[in-house]
Amino acid sequence: MSRAAKVLIRFIVIVLILALIALATYFFWNEYLIDPAQIYVEGNRHYSDEDIIEMVMNGPLDDNSLILSMKYRNKKLTDVPFVDAISVDVVSKNSVKILVIEKALAGYVNYLEHCVYFDKDGYVVESSNVRTQGVPQVTGITFSGMEIGKPLADTDSAIFTRTLDVTKLIDKYSLTIDRIHFYDNGDLSLYFGDVRVDLGDESDHMEDKVMVLPQILPSLTTEKGILHMENYSEKGEYRFVRE
Repeated sequence: MSRAAKVLIRFIVIVLILALIALATYFFWNEYLIDPAQIYVEGNRHYSDEDIIEMVMNGPLDDNSLILSMKYRNKKLTDVPFVDAISVDVVSKNSVKILVIEKALAGYVNYLEHCVYFDKDGYVVESSNVRTQGVPQVTGITFSGMEIGKPLADTDSAIFTRTLDVTKLIDKYSLTIDRIHFYDNGDLSLYFGDVRVDLGDESDHMEDKVMVLPQILPSLTTEKGILHMENYSEKGEYRFVRE
């Protein structure tokens, strides 16, 4: 076989290999192309679905379901406030589910016309002018300043654990509150619109008290006053005083 024939054969083989690679790439890309209407987002409260999709699908290959799922496998995020990690699961070849794991926020305080969000240890997660649904405002605590990534200055550190404990109970019983107020004597109150719920000391039947609120509060939606539950126990003692 002449040298020219060998060169020609090698050229044909290379062309065929490249053609197969191109065909396989084309098939892979189109077969797993994400349909924008089949992108589902779960776990997000602070950011909208559109915000999360824009954060996740920001690369040249991110509209492929397999590539995107490999890129985001419990990926920790350090540059996105309020978000701890993101995972992407393939629902079908053209559909994905984005699972957002947000940082555990205990509450927020108002500071210089901003919402300063903190975690269970009192560390400031973010300062924002956006009010995040499901995260209560906390009043009755004092602090002298704030810095992202550091604890609120000059504040009793135990207050943050107490706040998170109450927040967990609120979430557990599907309540939506506006504010948690702590008093110097250890008592606390929850605010639901124009209704203030005085719960007394949080160590005294606290879960029993919060557990019954979903049955009591609907009848008070148009009322204004104080729901006294300081002495609530298994006997179910409470009273409402209109203002």
